[in-house]
Amino acid sequence: MAFKTQHGLWEFTVMPFGLTNAPTTFQALMHQIFGPHLRKFVLVFYDILVYSASLLEHLEHLKLVFKLLTEHRLYAKRSKCSFAQEQVEYLGHVIIGDGVSTNRDKVEAMVNWPKPSSIKSLRGFLGLTGYYRRFIQSYAIICKPLTSLLKKGGFIWSIEATIVFDALKETMSRAPVLALPDFKLPFVVEVDASGWGVGAMLSQK
Repeated sequence: MAFKTQHGLWEFTVMPFGLTNAPTTFQALMHQIFGPHLRKFVLVFYDILVYSASLLEHLEHLKLVFKLLTEHRLYAKRSKCSFAQEQVEYLGHVIIGDGVSTNRDKVEAMVNWPKPSSIKSLRGFLGLTGYYRRFIQSYAIICKPLTSLLKKGGFIWSIEATIVFDALKETMSRAPVLALPDFKLPFVVEVDASGWGVGAMLSQK
């Protein structure tokens, strides 16, 4: 990222906007700094998310995060920070004390999606619903009639496609809140398969 001018060689002291490898460089640095604490009380993906079981524990976690940032001469912009939140929107999900739920705005976009008139439009709808597939039991089986329309020369909209399209919208609008795992409790793995679908579920209690 150095560049030469008539006044000599110059380099950026901060990461400039628009650089294609900036997110990768940021992610690598964050993993280097927070390595031992990742997935224990810190998550990093474009943002630094600090989570804790109690406010007292949260303050200790924040102190440690700020200490590490200071040691590496990194700064957080106060106006872009939120502290001690009981609910956080993160990567299209809403994280609350009880678990993880879908983002209301994204669900509304699905419900208001017009009937697809092309493969591109259908692919956009399935991409959006597919992001939340973990919330919907038997998602792949429900939308199979729609995914089959994505095949080359297979896009012929039918009454069945309309029924499945509307049913998928309805199912998405009633997506449950997924509980966060408690690693002190045992996990149960359930799997099933048939001639047209395969499914697996990890659960507790």
